[in-house]
Amino acid sequence: MEIKGKTVLVTGSVRGIGLAIAKAFDAAGARVILHGRSGATPELLQEFKPGTLSIAGDIADAVGIQASIAELFEEVDQIDILINNAGITNDKPATMSPADFASVVNVNLNGTFNVTQPIFKQMRKKKQGVIINLSSVIGLMGNIGQANYAASKAGILGLTKSLAREGATKGIRVNAIAPGMIQSDMTDVLPEAQKEMILNNIPLKRYGVAEEIASTALFLTQNDYITGQTITVDGGLYI
Repeated sequence: MEIKGKTVLVTGSVRGIGLAIAKAFDAAGARVILHGRSGATPELLQEFKPGTLSIAGDIADAVGIQASIAELFEEVDQIDILINNAGITNDKPATMSPADFASVVNVNLNGTFNVTQPIFKQMRKKKQGVIINLSSVIGLMGNIGQANYAASKAGILGLTKSLAREGATKGIRVNAIAPGMIQSDMTDVLPEAQKEMILNNIPLKRYGVAEEIASTALFLTQNDYITGQTITVDGGLYI
């Protein structure tokens, strides 16, 4: 799909990987719609081209976020590209409470579906669209203390493949990106010993940066013969 002139919604795009993705699409000529629980600040909107929009809402709240998307469709005719990036962690041993497990699944997996469903319906009517879901290398390999996160991210991979099959005959492509350790505020505060241990397991011996995830999203949007796939961007960690 040609990116210039298209409308893209990036969830969880007021910071981190989501913000890097939004800025990459903005630079490529797309009209960007930012999203955060409280929306984007006026200062952040000024970093984008005129016409950039913002929506707010908790993606785990199906009624609330779908109402926000319905309002959005009153301002834009269609969403050509959807990047499901928003997500959380709540790391604890597998003895965690059901509430702790559900809290992550409700945002990461259910939230991805809550946002995708109304946009997928609109894309079917328009007979075109690209959806990219942010999973994680943890969804492929699992990790100690992240049973809830791993389950939610693995679920996103299954959702991606099912949507890709459903959307293929309607001109909709659906793919996933599975980032590894990406440099962020979260990784900056890790103890040095833990950073060293993680780096020893990464063949390329460095963390990734958010812009490397953003460039992958651009590639998946532009290549019209890729659907139902997971692109792992992890410096070789999974191998």
